[in-house]
Amino acid sequence: MSGALAGRTVLVAGLGVSGVASARVLLDQGVRVLLTDAAQVPAVAELTSAGATWLGAVDSAPAGVDLVVTSPGWRPDNPLLADAAARGIEVVGEPELAWRLRIPGPDGTPAPWLAVTGTNGKTTTVTMLEAILLAAGRRAVAAGNVGRPLVEVVTARDEDGTPTYDAIAVELSSFQLHWSATLAPAAAAVLNVADDHTDWHGSFAAYRDAKARILERSPVAVADGGDAVAARLVQGHARPVTVTLGEPAPGQLGVRAGVLVDRAFADDPAGEVLMERAELQVPGPHNTVNALAAAALARAVGVPADAVARGLAGFQGGEHRNVLVATVDGVDYVDDSKATNPHAAGASLAAYPRVVWIAGGLLKGADVDPLVAAVGPRLAGVVLLGRDRAEIARSLVRHAPSVPVVEVASGNDDRMQADRPDPAVTMARVVAAAAELARPGDTVLLAPAAASMDVFRDYGHRGKAFADAVRALADGPTGGAR
Repeated sequence: MSGALAGRTVLVAGLGVSGVASARVLLDQGVRVLLTDAAQVPAVAELTSAGATWLGAVDSAPAGVDLVVTSPGWRPDNPLLADAAARGIEVVGEPELAWRLRIPGPDGTPAPWLAVTGTNGKTTTVTMLEAILLAAGRRAVAAGNVGRPLVEVVTARDEDGTPTYDAIAVELSSFQLHWSATLAPAAAAVLNVADDHTDWHGSFAAYRDAKARILERSPVAVADGGDAVAARLVQGHARPVTVTLGEPAPGQLGVRAGVLVDRAFADDPAGEVLMERAELQVPGPHNTVNALAAAALARAVGVPADAVARGLAGFQGGEHRNVLVATVDGVDYVDDSKATNPHAAGASLAAYPRVVWIAGGLLKGADVDPLVAAVGPRLAGVVLLGRDRAEIARSLVRHAPSVPVVEVASGNDDRMQADRPDPAVTMARVVAAAAELARPGDTVLLAPAAASMDVFRDYGHRGKAFADAVRALADGPTGGAR
């Protein structure tokens, strides 16, 4: 479809990172671009000077619009999107637009997409995959819901006119997949599917079905065999591949005597050794699953085992994802602020034997009872913050009544952005309370199981506040940091 939109009219709805990138690329291709959003962001001036038309906030598509490109945050019941759908105007997301705008490489085919979705682990798996592809000598990049917008990546060219990338590790959210109709990755993975974003999709079934779209046109479908929902999604697929923490069966990647083994793509029926699990620099069973999924996607496009090993062994993880900040007086302080729902927090907690857990924030309706019941035996203490901390506290009373719990009020638990208390002060109090509960050998783990916007700007802001508070503790009169 590259070039097919030239001279046509496209309405870009929502001017976040992906919307602005879409508008720029479309303008470069000679498309008549209309812009709409609730507020006029600074990028509007640049885009209008390049030829776009700013409409302001609109509830219906103007006459003559051929296509609407929507922000992933806009729900299907948004009046503008509902109007477009009712009038037969196609609505797509930025990944779908990117798929249609791909440019062919020297062999006449566009760079393959290796795509990942899941409630948790997407970013880690995609960046692991990028590391593997780079180790294999591919001109690869991670893009989509992480890194650069896909429309920029798929249209990027070197000075000689050839595509800049020959493989793309693609992270896709359920929102993005909802607005995607024709994506056909060379291999695709659903890591896991847990209760999340039902407020946007309307039901768990709709959320699950959006995740499943990533598999529909892919010749290889990968899933965590230990996740019941994800495993069911690949059943009946032409080429199902599952990953397991145990001995792999044919068609699986798994772990044999501490070694990652491929029995899905190896020539030897007994499997091919990829690497020692101990060489992974990121802790926890969930990260072993992520590594196996990344390996499966890479192997699906012919990446050799030695490149898988080099890429994974050099991978150190991303910010706010099980990052050891410091060891103070024999206690490890770990930042996993990215654990923004109970499923992610459970995976993080499973990586450590005895934990002082820092939790709380905006639960968005998620049920924490199964998480608390599962992790109660490994808790040395809990420090709660945020608007929905009382719900976690009640669950702890039910399932772990002997665990000491400290609640730290933020001062404005009923308000969101306006009049927010000083996040640094709140987190300093949280870390101080955790330090009082911890003993040498324990891990103080920030894995909130909740969103952050009641006290912090986002999970990154929350993680940085935690790291700053830990370093201040280490530099204090009794701190013994390593």
